[in-house]
Amino acid sequence: MRIIHFLVVCALVYAASYVYRIKMDSTARTERVLRLHAQVREQREAIAVLRAEWARLDAPRRLQILAERHLKLKPIEATQFDSLKNLPERPPSLVPPGTSDPIGAMIEIVDPDVVTGSLPSSEDPR
Repeated sequence: MRIIHFLVVCALVYAASYVYRIKMDSTARTERVLRLHAQVREQREAIAVLRAEWARLDAPRRLQILAERHLKLKPIEATQFDSLKNLPERPPSLVPPGTSDPIGAMIEIVDPDVVTGSLPSSEDPR
């Protein structure tokens, strides 16, 4: 009978230590969850501060003041425009009418010795 009592007491001690370990694990996990919640809250507050700062920096009135201070921009005046008759003459056309490849014709007229990379030259030994 004493052996049974001893085994029951040992089982109770083991069960109590097991329950205590479970309780400590749950307490540690609860503390970890609370720390994570605090970190999330801090990050959200940091994001809110950054958004507020961005809104302040991106305010149209502030940008206008900075542009006036640092850029030498002035409003356009009517005297800055010129009439169409004062425009220079249109340059002569480099492409003869009816050419199927206008870009190739312009290259041939401007510099006949230039060989582009897309077309192999007639002298290329390959």
